[in-house]
Amino acid sequence: MGDFIRGGHFLTESLSVEQIFTPEDFTEEQRTIAQTTADFIAGNVAPHLEAIEKLDYELTRSLLKEAGEIGLLAADIPEAYDGVALDKISSTLITEHMARGGSFGLSHGAHVGIGTLPIVFFGNEEQKQRYLPALGSGEKIAAYCLTEPGSGSDALGAKTKAIRSEDGRHYILNGTKQYITNAGFADVFIVYAKVDGDKFTAFIVDRDTPGLSIGPEEKKMGIKGSSTCPVILEDAKVPAKNLLGEIGKGHHIAFNILNIGRFKLGAGCIGSAKWALHLSAKYANARVQFNSPIAHFPLIQEKIANMAIELYGAESVIYRTAGLIEKALEVKEPLQATAEYAVECSICKILASEMLDLVADEGVQIHGGYGYTQEYEIERIYRDARINRIFEGTNEINRLLIPDTLLKRAMKGEIPLLAAAQRLQSELFSLGIHADNGMPLNIEEDLIERSKKIVLFVAGIAVQKYQKALAQEQELLRNIADLVIAVFAMESALLRAKKKLVQSGPEKAAMAIQLATAYIYQRITAIEVIAKKSLAAMEEGDALRAQLSILKKLTRHVPVNEKALTRAIAQPIIEMEKYSI
Repeated sequence: MGDFIRGGHFLTESLSVEQIFTPEDFTEEQRTIAQTTADFIAGNVAPHLEAIEKLDYELTRSLLKEAGEIGLLAADIPEAYDGVALDKISSTLITEHMARGGSFGLSHGAHVGIGTLPIVFFGNEEQKQRYLPALGSGEKIAAYCLTEPGSGSDALGAKTKAIRSEDGRHYILNGTKQYITNAGFADVFIVYAKVDGDKFTAFIVDRDTPGLSIGPEEKKMGIKGSSTCPVILEDAKVPAKNLLGEIGKGHHIAFNILNIGRFKLGAGCIGSAKWALHLSAKYANARVQFNSPIAHFPLIQEKIANMAIELYGAESVIYRTAGLIEKALEVKEPLQATAEYAVECSICKILASEMLDLVADEGVQIHGGYGYTQEYEIERIYRDARINRIFEGTNEINRLLIPDTLLKRAMKGEIPLLAAAQRLQSELFSLGIHADNGMPLNIEEDLIERSKKIVLFVAGIAVQKYQKALAQEQELLRNIADLVIAVFAMESALLRAKKKLVQSGPEKAAMAIQLATAYIYQRITAIEVIAKKSLAAMEEGDALRAQLSILKKLTRHVPVNEKALTRAIAQPIIEMEKYSI
């Protein structure tokens, strides 16, 4: 897969197909792990989905224990603590295939991810020995307590306090944590509190800790089968040995774990979207109107095709990022490897959660009136999907993080964005039309290179105009983030299709090429609109007209026949009743 690539460098570098990982690169072992997970969900979880939705704690716990018995809770736990220490591709596949389990998939994800990983990465030896074997087997279930009634995205605004007892043997915690997944039945809580009122710090808190109590279940729109309760701390006596990491360094734990959570959330969205697409194609074949299955109607085919196109782009991003993290682990510690790709993790979260919303929405539409009833599973998928844009930092917060992180790294010289922006100034007035050499995806590759220039062009003007005040221009930062997301996704789809072409030849790569082409042309249109809005927000008169002239050169292209593309994409999906590339 090539050498280690720094995070964010996709904006300034042109990559080869050897430098990325794609789903077509899964090993037999990875495919077996994916199938094991899928079989577990289909055989052990799916028959009980209705009971799980009614918040049957004992059932969820017993199923988690069964998952633990076959290694599905210990993928990220080192072997020294009875874990199975799988590669990041394999653990991502587990997350993806758990998603078909609906709320159970969420309970699993919260346990193995944000609940367990703080101890894996930050626990001392005694803490790891004490907790990880039980968490990996499912004997104990974990929960993560960061959000409070007054602090959601502003995690450091937490009010929960921790005071050291006079004898030094305990910390006394007071405060309330809100919206805590698994709280109703968890045994172990990762709790954040401010020592002496100002030092943001993490603690491992056991359920039987004196002073800890659990509030009532929240009445939620979706994910009804997952437990979501307040965790109340009233003079809770936590042993001093349960302090996690260092005093005042809790933000390092919280933010690094959130990076992983964002990436894994994206993987779960991929799994849910694939299942929603399967259900929709199956229903479209079975539902007859006007003496014909609705799958024969071009507008239904267009919906199914667009669901697949969005899924292809998001899936390409998720597994490209998984491959980047896996490669980085060869030269970096696990947390450093994840932190390196903080931008990419935020992209995974935003792109996949919004993709799933589109897929679920179109799935309901294809089902018609039946999609609005609980008799059909697509209704639950639609409700469950909505939370993903809020979990792990809202999509708005993640959009602000993307340009902020890129600019900070550029100022440190970690990403050559400033040099690239300077070079662009000399290139802008000599842009020519790229010649089509007749090779597949040749024109699309040029469109992506032009899109990278658009990011640098718009962001460069914004930095020059506002400098440090740019932090207050949230609409512009959002727009820059959307341009960055589009570029990363377009390039991921393109490189994946090109790799398939190299590996399998034109005939077997036809579907991948169609999906990547459709994805890229849809995005280039959106990029032009976003860039125009951004320039108009910063300039006016002759300056704006000059900038729009440059943008027109950068976005100039001949549109493709989207009607033909979507019909070609829809056909095999309808025939197989599943997303299969």
